[in-house]
Amino acid sequence: MRLGELAEVGRSPELPLTLQIDGEPLLLERVLRVLPGQRYVAQAHWQGRPVLAKLLVGSKAQRHFLRELEGAELMARQGLVTPELLVQGFTDGQGGWLLFDYLDGAHSLWEAWRQAAREPLLSDAQQAVLAEALGAIGQMHAQGLWQADLHLDNLLRHEGRVYLIDGGGVRWETPGQPLSRARVLENLGVFFAQLPAELDPFLEELLIHYLLANGEHALPLEILQAEIAKVRRWRLRDYLKKIARDCSLFAASIGAFCLRVVRREAEPALQPLLADLDTRIEAGHIYKTGGAATVARVEVDGRPLVVKRYNVKNWLHWLKRFWRPSRAWHSWREGNRLLLLGLTTPTPLAVIERRWCWLRGRAYLITDYCGAQDIIARFEAYQQATPPETELLALDRLFAAMLRERISHGDFKGHNLFWDDAQGAWSLIDLDAMRQHHSTRSFARAYARDRARFLRNWPADSALHQLLDQRLPQVPGTCPN
Repeated sequence: MRLGELAEVGRSPELPLTLQIDGEPLLLERVLRVLPGQRYVAQAHWQGRPVLAKLLVGSKAQRHFLRELEGAELMARQGLVTPELLVQGFTDGQGGWLLFDYLDGAHSLWEAWRQAAREPLLSDAQQAVLAEALGAIGQMHAQGLWQADLHLDNLLRHEGRVYLIDGGGVRWETPGQPLSRARVLENLGVFFAQLPAELDPFLEELLIHYLLANGEHALPLEILQAEIAKVRRWRLRDYLKKIARDCSLFAASIGAFCLRVVRREAEPALQPLLADLDTRIEAGHIYKTGGAATVARVEVDGRPLVVKRYNVKNWLHWLKRFWRPSRAWHSWREGNRLLLLGLTTPTPLAVIERRWCWLRGRAYLITDYCGAQDIIARFEAYQQATPPETELLALDRLFAAMLRERISHGDFKGHNLFWDDAQGAWSLIDLDAMRQHHSTRSFARAYARDRARFLRNWPADSALHQLLDQRLPQVPGTCPN
């Protein structure tokens, strides 16, 4: 295949695939990243050696190629640790290629962080990952460069060294001279905004790792915190737009007679379920049926999932619902919101709305199955005793996060809170009424209702109720504590 033809293969080219690059065969073995019709990053073989191939095609190929090339060469010239660029070239009408030394066995710091994220806050493993990342960022800033798309996936750990990758995202002020303070704070804001907000109180401690690599500027915490907050707001807005359109994360089809959005990584496995939802629901394990919703556990290739079908009871019910987003869509949006904000909930996998000329009817939500105990069952043995401290601390973290993000659940009964043993956290389900508030006053009212409903799960005279009442945060503005 010629390089230019790669623009026509879409998101999932059939592999292995041989391309002719400047008269030499390039064998693509595994695609790592794809921007359909524009950019393909793949593990490949060239002249008998493994390489990482970046292939730029389509109408924007030349601009993207020059940006990638300039960034990669600039990092190498400034002495930064980055994979060696072996060969590069561009052919008019076809596209460009950059072949890098393949770092066999390398892992991104994002993978390392995901493994460490379940440990107690600022554990040794977490500190090690952040120290490596901030040290590499500091070295880059000291040479006048920064990554516009700075995240842990662009930092690779290989044989005890951290490699900077993605030349296309590299920007600069004056190469060889330290970045200005304003640019440093802005770029660090991008980095810290992608980490859990629970780390914010430890920013000063974490910045030591950065300052050891680049001590050119004093970094005021107030300005850095403002930058972090700004980026977090932007990331949330941007992500909530992505859940409603076709992109690398979601496969979306939205029209006058149907809305269907599926998490792209899960789409192939979900196809048998999506093809006949109602039959699979009826054949599954029914938790709730009739009325406004039917909830069932189904299995797809041995994987348990939950499907919630939002029914239309009658014409009057339809007249109340057809003109506004379905409860399935609301739960889809809020579940994805929770995941981005770092709160635990079963992963939303797909949402479907049946429509007639844009008028909404029956809707479906598919999520991962949370098979653990809910908090009522889990705390049943502790009515007059103290539950495990790890589970109480996880409850503290959940309520602190809801306060921090101004999130109310709307139906905070114990059957909607499950223990997730893998993450050591409480997982929220049934998000039909969840809301993130802009107003402090409206949030305070909603939080008061949530807190009161949660405590009603246990008798007021029980030791457990009294312990939780003392431990859980009070309604904002009503208690000096």
